[in-house]
Amino acid sequence: MSVARKTILAGFSKGEMMNKKLVLTEKPSVAKDFAKVLGASPKGKDYFESDQYVITWAYGHLLSLKLPEDINQEWKTWNLETLPMIPKNIGLKPLPKTHRQLKVIGDLVKRPDVKGIVIATDSGREGEAVGRFVFEWLKTTKPMERLWISSQTKQAVQQGFRQLKPAKDFDNLYQSAVARGKADWLIGLNVTRALTVKYQDSLSAGRVQTPTLSLVNQAQEKAEKFIPTTYFSIDLLYGAHKGRLQLKNPQQFSERKQAENLVKTLSGTLGQVTKVETKEKSLNQPLPYDLTELQRVANQLYQYSAKKTLSLVQSLYESHKAVSYPRTDSKYLPKDIASTMKDRLHAVAGFDPKAKEYLKTGSQVKLTSVFNDSKVTDHYALIPTEESPRVDRMSSDEVKIYSLIVERFLGLFADKHVTQTVKATVDFAGNHFVFRQEQVLQAGWKTSEGKAAEIVDWQKLKTIKGNFQVNQELTSPPKLATEGSLLAQMEKYSLGTPATRAEIIEKLIKSELMERRANVLAVTPKGKQLLTLVNSALVTPELTEKWEKDLEAIAKGQKSAQVFLKEIEADTKRLVAEIKASQEAYKDFSLTTKVCPECGEALRERKTKDGVIYLCSSKDCSYRRRKDPKVSNHRCSQCHKKMEIIDGKNGAFFKCKYCGISEKMLDKKEQKKKMTKHEERRLVKKYSQEEEPAESALAQALKAALKDQ
Repeated sequence: MSVARKTILAGFSKGEMMNKKLVLTEKPSVAKDFAKVLGASPKGKDYFESDQYVITWAYGHLLSLKLPEDINQEWKTWNLETLPMIPKNIGLKPLPKTHRQLKVIGDLVKRPDVKGIVIATDSGREGEAVGRFVFEWLKTTKPMERLWISSQTKQAVQQGFRQLKPAKDFDNLYQSAVARGKADWLIGLNVTRALTVKYQDSLSAGRVQTPTLSLVNQAQEKAEKFIPTTYFSIDLLYGAHKGRLQLKNPQQFSERKQAENLVKTLSGTLGQVTKVETKEKSLNQPLPYDLTELQRVANQLYQYSAKKTLSLVQSLYESHKAVSYPRTDSKYLPKDIASTMKDRLHAVAGFDPKAKEYLKTGSQVKLTSVFNDSKVTDHYALIPTEESPRVDRMSSDEVKIYSLIVERFLGLFADKHVTQTVKATVDFAGNHFVFRQEQVLQAGWKTSEGKAAEIVDWQKLKTIKGNFQVNQELTSPPKLATEGSLLAQMEKYSLGTPATRAEIIEKLIKSELMERRANVLAVTPKGKQLLTLVNSALVTPELTEKWEKDLEAIAKGQKSAQVFLKEIEADTKRLVAEIKASQEAYKDFSLTTKVCPECGEALRERKTKDGVIYLCSSKDCSYRRRKDPKVSNHRCSQCHKKMEIIDGKNGAFFKCKYCGISEKMLDKKEQKKKMTKHEERRLVKKYSQEEEPAESALAQALKAALKDQ
């Protein structure tokens, strides 16, 4: 019997048989936090335990859908003849790295004192799958309940455990998660295999990632086809104000001379103020963030990737307990949250002084439309929790994200932003110049934007003397996609979920179909070619949008998962048949002009975590090497710069590209024998002290004589 199993069963030797519930969290850190709240103590390194609960954890997914070769040995070899692969049942299999933890959970489930189960994984579709997969694999019949909370504060966890819900209430959500996984398996694996085998290169496609790639490509094509045009505009000057000449075609003056001729005609004449329009505009407070909008704003302000923003807000939720559940697609709050708003204001009062002002005026939420139960999905909007944050423990990046969330939250207590806009039209012989000026009447939720411009009383003005300025303009090119603009389009077409969109973007970059260029996204030559090879139905977002809406309908109990998967199977067969019949030609952009030294075939360039490598394009050859030497932490003895690792005929060695010095790489045994710099200094100091000359006999005699005097 394993040590872990002996520890788990040790409690029964004393006859302790109290009824307990096994709580499964998604991560060890969450289990630790729950244990503090529920008064559970650690039992070994595998779980916590109290009189009522046994708390353990997963590491995200502990199981995954089986791979094709796990289901059918014929599918182990990639070839077109075995496609499409449509198994009757895909099934689950444990992930090898976390198999031990799965066994720990299994042993805890079997304990006779464990009478029930609490699924306390993340409160969302994927979190539901994480927990349900485990207990489906273990084939337990013990009753299951669901912890569903939107923050991890002590108060929220305690209340959540008091209000546990039957797991069956979330069956539809689980069916939606299973259907999504199987749909991705059927479409992704079959289409990817068909493309890879047919064109003899690694070509990854999927029901969400391919239309996402297409959206980036559309923006890129518009920018690449754009030809800038120079044109000229005319402004009428009045003090510090400018009024633009209104033209049906703003690019009417293609040459400066055309604009200058009109200016020459109008200069020195008087223009008549023919119309003055005054409008008051009231701008409501913005709703709190959902995850996608937060990612968009963080990308725009700080150039954070969607993945980085998700990681930061997840840390604010889990580690700092400072914000509500991050993976939300709602910007609204349920009505029962209204009673907690004052506590949340108190929590952020030390972080933002505006909170103290709102507390003094009664903590009244001015944007009451934010409370709307019908627009709250699985989770409500991203807002601060009732716990005061320890900002000193946050990273600078976490503080920035937290500031964004707090600012939106505080806006709910502020007044509307009210402005007055004045539009004045000045006529010069039928040529209309329009001045616009705006005055803030009530700043409200918007902070003041610098010094206000001088206000002109256009009602009192009758005429203006012609003083004109000719401007050279250049048409602006269409913008390439940023992560922020891409997230907005993915949301528009229901591509993925708030929880998965960042992962989809990273997957496209990792598969070398897309790349980051500063703060914009661009499709690689390989990605562009994939879009010509893959089925047209997968390139446009309409089909994927339909699938995503079907998954939402399954989660709401409005559609059967079995019906959806039958449709996916039919789509899979059609997509694979189209690829097999395709006559499109393929060019491998990763092939280089370099030749493999072992077989003579062309070398292919590949990006890896370890840098760019060359590998042989022949299936039968395993030759590979780095494109550029790897830089080590080993320092050159002469210039002290980091040395490169060179693969030589007799093994690897260090070489300094600055000095040209080479050094042998020591194996592990030799490294242990080699003296460190610290040891060198210690020995030098030791022997320097031992070798110091002792006082001579004469010196000792003189010292004794002086002492006697």
